[in-house]
Amino acid sequence: MDVNNPGKLGKLWLKLVAAVTALAGIYFLAGGAWLAGIGGSWYFLIAGILLLGSGVLMFRRRLAGAVLFGITLVYTAVWALWDVGLQFWPLFSRVFAPAAGAVLIAFTVPLLTSRVGIRRGAFVSGCVLLVAVIAAFISSFQPKGIIRNTDEAVVSKALPETDPHASQADWPAWSGDNKGSRFSSLSDITPANVKDLKVAWTAHTGEAVIPDKGDAEDQNTPLQIGDSLYVCTAYTSLISYDIDSGKEKWRYKAGLGNSTYQRCRGIGYFDATTAKNVAEPGSAIDASVSPQRLFFPTGDGRLVAIDAHTGKPAANFGNNGVVDLKIGMGEVKPGYYQQSSSPLVAGNLVIVGGRVVDNFETNEPPGVVRAYNAVTGDLVWAWDPGNPKVTREPLSPEGYTRGTPNVWVGMSYDADLGLVYLPTGNATPDFYAGERTEADDKYGSSIVAVKVSTGRPAWSFQTVHHDVWDFDVTGTPVLYDVKNDDGTVTPVLAETSKTGMIYLLDRRNGKPVAPIEEKPVPQGNVPGERYSPTQPYSTGMPGIGNETLTESDMWGATPFDQLMCRIRFKSSRYDGIFTPPGLDTALQYPGSLGGLNWGGASVDPTTDLLYVNDLRLGLYHYLVPAKDIPAGLGSSEGMGIVVQKGLPYGSMRQRLMSPLGVPCQAPPFGTLSAINLKTHKLVWQVPVGTVQDTGPLGIPVGLQMPLGMPTLGPTLTTRSGLLFFAGTQDFYLRAFNSHNGEEIWKSRLPVGSQSGPITYRSAKTGKQYVVIFAGGSPHSSERGDDIIAYSLP
Repeated sequence: MDVNNPGKLGKLWLKLVAAVTALAGIYFLAGGAWLAGIGGSWYFLIAGILLLGSGVLMFRRRLAGAVLFGITLVYTAVWALWDVGLQFWPLFSRVFAPAAGAVLIAFTVPLLTSRVGIRRGAFVSGCVLLVAVIAAFISSFQPKGIIRNTDEAVVSKALPETDPHASQADWPAWSGDNKGSRFSSLSDITPANVKDLKVAWTAHTGEAVIPDKGDAEDQNTPLQIGDSLYVCTAYTSLISYDIDSGKEKWRYKAGLGNSTYQRCRGIGYFDATTAKNVAEPGSAIDASVSPQRLFFPTGDGRLVAIDAHTGKPAANFGNNGVVDLKIGMGEVKPGYYQQSSSPLVAGNLVIVGGRVVDNFETNEPPGVVRAYNAVTGDLVWAWDPGNPKVTREPLSPEGYTRGTPNVWVGMSYDADLGLVYLPTGNATPDFYAGERTEADDKYGSSIVAVKVSTGRPAWSFQTVHHDVWDFDVTGTPVLYDVKNDDGTVTPVLAETSKTGMIYLLDRRNGKPVAPIEEKPVPQGNVPGERYSPTQPYSTGMPGIGNETLTESDMWGATPFDQLMCRIRFKSSRYDGIFTPPGLDTALQYPGSLGGLNWGGASVDPTTDLLYVNDLRLGLYHYLVPAKDIPAGLGSSEGMGIVVQKGLPYGSMRQRLMSPLGVPCQAPPFGTLSAINLKTHKLVWQVPVGTVQDTGPLGIPVGLQMPLGMPTLGPTLTTRSGLLFFAGTQDFYLRAFNSHNGEEIWKSRLPVGSQSGPITYRSAKTGKQYVVIFAGGSPHSSERGDDIIAYSLP
């Protein structure tokens, strides 16, 4: 090629390369000056000067332009190593794009010089860089950041015959049992043969969620009892299927519920022939009408008892099978109250809390928890967090105490201790609490143990004091018996939180089993607000995705969006987990989405391992004076303006994302982790999920790069050493070796899933099935209505 006569195509190419380089330099120069001016890294400013000079020189067809780009690449590599060390994904985002650009420029050198030696050197350099770029790209398909603690040996022990799991072949509760275990003793499917799992049958609800039409998500974990599988839908239908064929047996339609928040995470099951009378010990239970029944919560605040065999309402429960949960609640605006998670069936009681519309206004419906007679629907007791004198019906014509902390996720029950464990949220609205009372704060963001016979509190433990972050206690409490080396047993409760902390308590009295320390936290200065001087840190258990971020932790798919993330970080106030909201922009990490969300945890009693999955999405937010919020603007739980009616401030919230729509902190954005409940140590942690079905600007990348994506949904563990999980942003049901976290099987789903896998054995065929409900992921517009059952051939 003649450098003096490159031709039209050569001239065009050179101008294009020069222009792109110069524009990148201008972007880096402007953004880098901004970043340096607010105390951030000087790298981008200096790189911007070098790139702009490189582009200008190449536009003038000077070889020095290519040399200057090479200097920029070397400078970038040295800075990146100094900034983040040898961490793959942070290095990838800093060096990959400049290296790819250097490859193009190296092959462009013949347009800049006729000297043969320089041309050859540039070609060799370009080839070496190309190989390095390709190698880095190939390496990106291998999981990074895997943690395996070699000091924590996983030893399986036999499951005692006295363990209730030992003979359980059904899945009769949301967690498989009332202890939040999500464990099955079935072991036909093993790490050795799980690769042979095939789809046995697929059924359809016929009620796929319509995207962008109301806030609806399919998040149901089915129940299975005998030869029936029970599934509830976001649009308030309850359906029974045959467990061996997927054939529909019956369907009950309870109405559309509400249009503001449509969920049915689970239902409850009651068998009057085996249940103990816990409300009136020693009394017989009338089992003459619908002795086996399902408790189905509806979106408009009703609790329906359904005959498990016929699908008809149980006539002797409430009013023709229905109890109106809005009775005693005072004013309940449409969509402001419902039971979205599974009712808890404890003996002959069905216990319900309720989800209220989060964040919208003060004086919202009460957070009362109530127990009803599972046969008659009569109210047995009520726990009103705002009034300890209430024992059943409200003592005021206005109803139970309004605006109190509510229980919107699953509860647990210890029949031996006679205690029900309630994970609470905080009194709404969330981000300004200056007007909360002491009673509002007493039980907010806590685990509260109440006596099953009376509903009176036995003890409580608060995970966040005066919560102004929406750090609800989100997971169903896991009740587990730790067998100590001296032969004694400690009955523990493991609770997950949006903070990424795991609290391990003695469930008899709420005392810490693993150390929890009160530590000083940053104080805010919002007029009218007050702040807790300390917060409880669970220092004795591993923290999951709640490290304190630095500017170097900022990430992006390219250096361009990483620069904007760094500017966002340095422009915001941030002092770790408990950075209080203010009138200025503050960062919250973990954000109010988690951390550890409603999927909770599972536990394997043969290994003492607790399994948790997380999502790592920060927020940036600030309070907005109410007078400055335009009329009609604002939402409740979504991003953007949160109104908080009745308070002097609303709140502006946005996810801490780059301009390309990827989280600002470095991957992983979601993991699976195993923690030993006996030693309190992290045993392993692996990133979970790829960018195959999501990506920058919401466009699916189509590549199985295992960055580890935000997760939402529960896990399932089995005695054979398997951990099943589907709550990723890509469309797969996966099986992991539960001892080391190795992914050993996956099956492509038609859409994503937020549901919990379950497993059971058919008495008719003897087969063990694994079932998942795939209704869609919140990060994709694709929706489905698929119930898929897997079995071995």
